[in-house]
Amino acid sequence: MESLATQNVRIFNSLNGIKEDFTPINKKSVGMYVCGPTVYSKVHLGNCRTFISFDIVYRYLKFLGYKVRYVRNITDAGHLENDADEGEDRIAKKARIEEIEPMEVVQKYTVDFHQTLTKFNTLPPSIEPTATGHIVEQIEVIKQILEAGFAYEIDGSVYFDVIKFNKTSTYGKLSGRKLEDMIHNTRETSGQSEKQNPQDFALWKRAQPEHIMRWPSPWSDGFPGWHLECTAMSTKYLGNQFDIHGGGMDLKFPHHECEIAQGEAISSQTPAKFWVHANMLTLNGKKMAKSTGNNILPDEIFDGSNSIMKRAFSPAVTRFFMLQAHYRSVLDISNDAMVASEKGFSKLMQAVVLSNTVETSAVTTDFDVLNWKQKCYDAMNDDFNTPILIANLFDAVKFIQNLQGGRATISENDLKTLNSTLHDFVTNVLGLVNEEENDNDNYLNGAMSLLIELRNDARNRKDFETSDKIRDALHNVGIELKDGSQDTTYTLRK
Repeated sequence: MESLATQNVRIFNSLNGIKEDFTPINKKSVGMYVCGPTVYSKVHLGNCRTFISFDIVYRYLKFLGYKVRYVRNITDAGHLENDADEGEDRIAKKARIEEIEPMEVVQKYTVDFHQTLTKFNTLPPSIEPTATGHIVEQIEVIKQILEAGFAYEIDGSVYFDVIKFNKTSTYGKLSGRKLEDMIHNTRETSGQSEKQNPQDFALWKRAQPEHIMRWPSPWSDGFPGWHLECTAMSTKYLGNQFDIHGGGMDLKFPHHECEIAQGEAISSQTPAKFWVHANMLTLNGKKMAKSTGNNILPDEIFDGSNSIMKRAFSPAVTRFFMLQAHYRSVLDISNDAMVASEKGFSKLMQAVVLSNTVETSAVTTDFDVLNWKQKCYDAMNDDFNTPILIANLFDAVKFIQNLQGGRATISENDLKTLNSTLHDFVTNVLGLVNEEENDNDNYLNGAMSLLIELRNDARNRKDFETSDKIRDALHNVGIELKDGSQDTTYTLRK
């Protein structure tokens, strides 16, 4: 781990469309808010990519020595099915269909969300607040926006006045949309909505008699608007302005745009200095959609119960696959891509194990270890560029293979640096774990210990025919033996 002073992190800021030097508001402390899931169905793979992307951000900033408060919310109320201000609450709708309580839906899919991210080896956030647990805070934010003059009440519902807000600020600054164009392109018929302007969005909705999820407020028994919860929870735990706000690219408009408007209305500050967005995941070159059947869930990849992949792939391989593309790039998942990732993942993990068995030379090293180490930092410092980092790691993999084959040398100090850096970036930063090693190591090591012992006995008896037969048989199934000065080790060949 390097000191903070030696590493200059640059992050692409969606608010300005450029990479900017990252300097936290509070020196060594970082506040990061990421929009979490709406828990009405199983978490899909595209969501997982977003959360894995921000797990990398969280891991790397912690690795550099920052104290990071990572807040990721759970939306368990207020998210209407058309992402606007009309329609049925997604959770209430699922509860009606399944004939269970809304909080049963929330509990069921929150558990699924946590279990899935645990399989992907993501770190839990520092705080994971829920919308229903912060109704009081959301009501207080609405009061502040009303007092500031940027909202109005109609028949028990409260709406944010976008046009009035735009007179003193800029609505659309994040997405690059102009309010004038949005107004011009509106086709809403007069009288169709109670809002004063079609662009206005709900802060509080009066609940209809059939609406299950409702809370008392100064305006009506109702429920908060979807955009409001993130403003209420981010300000409560991170302050009016914090360092990083993250989420999927699809949240840039309207969700994050509305968050900015709400935050500026109550504090005259843009809520976050850096707005960071992860791009989408496609499947076989097409957008994922349940309606077309071009869709796959994480567990369907892990257990192979799908018609898209030819076999199962582990969570670690799937995570590795996602990290081979930059988080801001569209990533396409396919069977061929997963097969290639599995091979690369195995090769990397074998090198990590093998690096602990290589022998050192007295002085010389045929690899610039310190330069390679800094290149690993440079990749992550450049907007968390995991594909460049992985490419650098494979430079080390090739060198380790050359060491094992006797085609290169390394000094003791350089080997320590190589091993510690490899472990730091593979395990601590990328969050990759050798699942195959965890599951099969005891069995494989036990069997190999016995075979190596039998071969050594044969060699001691000068029974070279049996000794060579064991070595050749193992070679034929992809296991290579290496006879060192003190013992014999093995590696798996892919």
